[in-house]
Amino acid sequence: MHVGLFIPCYIDQLYPDVGLATLELLQGAGCKVDYPEAQTCCGQPMANTGCWDDARPLARHFVRTFARYDHIVCPSGSCAAMVVHHYHDLLHDDPEYLSVQKKTWDLCQFLVDVLDVKDFGNVRFPHRVGLHNSCHGLRELRLGSSSERMDAPFSKVRQLLEKIDGIELVDLARPDECCGFGGTFAVSEEAVSCMMGLDRIHDHQQAGAEVITAGDMSCLMHLQGLIQRQHTPLRVMHVAQILAGRSLESAGTTVR
Repeated sequence: MHVGLFIPCYIDQLYPDVGLATLELLQGAGCKVDYPEAQTCCGQPMANTGCWDDARPLARHFVRTFARYDHIVCPSGSCAAMVVHHYHDLLHDDPEYLSVQKKTWDLCQFLVDVLDVKDFGNVRFPHRVGLHNSCHGLRELRLGSSSERMDAPFSKVRQLLEKIDGIELVDLARPDECCGFGGTFAVSEEAVSCMMGLDRIHDHQQAGAEVITAGDMSCLMHLQGLIQRQHTPLRVMHVAQILAGRSLESAGTTVR
């Protein structure tokens, strides 16, 4: 299985260990993985701001760069959702795009739905962990059930974390509430964004979490900034870091 690894801008620039952990997980599952150096931003920031003409060349470039792979895997639900659900607004029914659309996956979605990973070896993480369900992964990629729908409860991310020895997943009062980041929303509505983030942090504190994890480093980046400014005794780790066996002490969760 030949996989093209797509690493979002902020992970590449600020949290490179998340990209390395993703690579290790895919290789450990038997995939042949390439990191095409021609890759750029997926165009999500431009699209979110309404700059569709600026996003379109990036969408075309993404499709050309990744079209040759069996699968495209990204450790970010929001970037994967941009390709799968929103490139159609930019590229419409372009045949090459439609092919790429069908084989682009969030990391956790790929580990569960394609690889059907059964275990992660001897990985141990003896900590109390709160799972933040990022909006794009939850509601666009259907990585889990959302409270506004009368579905049977499920969570692909939790399903993976439960395979880790020693982990204790705490129950949140509001398990699928937005963290308030929302990309450019955090800039245009700073006060609202921060209050939403503080609410999420408080929920994890009340549940007794030591660590907040998620499949989107953008959400965790937002929460980490608030945690640091409030001197809150919490850490953040991307789910890939936990699954790949990073310790709480060694995970690079501080921006370089």
